[in-house]
Amino acid sequence: MAATTDKSNESPSIEANQPAFPEGGVQAWSVVAGSAIALACAFGYLSSFGTHQLSHKSPSDIAWIGSVQIFFQYATSVVSGGLFDLYGAKVLLIPGSLGFVLSIMMTSICKEYYQFLLGQGVLGGLSGGLLFTPAISCISHYFSRHRGLAIGLCTAGSSIGGLVLPIALNHALYSQRLGFGWGVRVVGFAILGLLSIACILVKERLPPRRGKLFLPRAFLQPSFTTLTAAIFFSFWGMWIPYFFIVSFAVEKVHMSGNLAFYTLSILNGASFFGRVIPGFLADKFGRLRMLVAVYATNALVLLCWLRVDSSAGLLVWVAFFGFTSGAIISLYPASVAQVTPNPQQIGTYLGQASFVVSIAGLTGTPIAGALIRNYGYDEAAIFAGVSMIVCTVLAAITTVLHSRKGNQER
Repeated sequence: MAATTDKSNESPSIEANQPAFPEGGVQAWSVVAGSAIALACAFGYLSSFGTHQLSHKSPSDIAWIGSVQIFFQYATSVVSGGLFDLYGAKVLLIPGSLGFVLSIMMTSICKEYYQFLLGQGVLGGLSGGLLFTPAISCISHYFSRHRGLAIGLCTAGSSIGGLVLPIALNHALYSQRLGFGWGVRVVGFAILGLLSIACILVKERLPPRRGKLFLPRAFLQPSFTTLTAAIFFSFWGMWIPYFFIVSFAVEKVHMSGNLAFYTLSILNGASFFGRVIPGFLADKFGRLRMLVAVYATNALVLLCWLRVDSSAGLLVWVAFFGFTSGAIISLYPASVAQVTPNPQQIGTYLGQASFVVSIAGLTGTPIAGALIRNYGYDEAAIFAGVSMIVCTVLAAITTVLHSRKGNQER
C-alpha cells in the first residue's frame, strides 16, 4: 500500500520542515469557508440526532445510533488522514459528500431500528469521516500563527449547522405536507448543494508527502500520546449532554416538549462563540494552555449539572456547556497540529488521534444511557465530570512535555 519510505519525510526536524504560511488571503479564507460548510453538514446533522428519535426505543438504544455515527466519523480519519497527506483533499471530499447524502436519503426510508443504525450510524459516520479530516487539515496548510482562530471559525460551521438543521428537521418532520420521509429528503438535497460548494472551495496547498499511509511511530512521541489520551477522556464526557439534554429537560425539569427541543439549539448557538473566541485567545496565549483551561472549565460545568433543577437554570447551564464544549471541539485539532513535527503529516497525526478517540465516542453515551436507565441522570453527570477531570490532568502533562522539548507553546 505504501511507496518506498523517505526517512527524511517520516521523521523530519521541526526547524527544517516549517514552510512559510500565507496566514490569510482569498484562497486561505475560501478554504476556511468551504471547510466550515463541510462540517456544518456533517456535524450539524449529527447534532440534530435527537430530532427524529424512535419513540418506542429507550434512550440507551437510541444513543447507540449516534454513538456508532461518531465512532465511524472519527475512526475513518485514520485512513482519510493518511490519504489526505498522500493524495490531497478532493479524493476524499467527493466520495464523502456523495456517501453522506446517500445516508440521509437512506434514513428517509428507514422503518426499523437496525435500518437507522446502518443508514445513519454506519454509512453516515463513514462518509462524515471522509469530510472531517481534509476539511480540518487543509486549514493547517494555510495558517500557523492564526491557526487557532482559523480552525475555530471552521468548526463554528458545525455549530451553525447544529443550530439550523435541528430546527429545519423539526419543522419538516411535523409538516403535514412533508412528513418524515420527504422532510428528511428535503434536508438531504440542501446538504447536497452545500457539500458541492465545499468540494470546490477546499483544496490543499502543500505538496503531498512521500511514505507510508500510517505513521505508528507518532505514538512514541510522549506529547502526542498524552494529548490523544486526554482527547479520549474528553470525548467520553463531552458528548453526553448532546444526546440526553432533551430527555433530561422533559423528565427531570418538566419542560414542555417544544421548549426542551430548543435546548439543543441554545447549546449549539453558545457553542459557536466557544469555538471562535477561545481559538483566537489560543493563538495569543498558547493552544495547549488554552486546552487545559477549557477542559478544567468544562469539568466544573458538567459537575454543576448535578444542581440543575429548574427550566431557567437548565437554559443557563446549557449555554455555559455549549460554550465550553465548543472550545474543546475547536482546540483539539489545533492542539494535535501543534505537536505534529511536520505540517505535511498533520492529516495523518489528526487521523490517528481521531481513531483512538472514536472508541470514546462509541462507548461514552451508551455508558451514560445505561447509568441513566439503572440509576439516574446524576450518575451520568458524575461520569462525564470525572472523565473531564482526567483529561484535564493529561492535557496539563502534555503541555509540560511539549515545552520541555524546547518548543514555543503557541
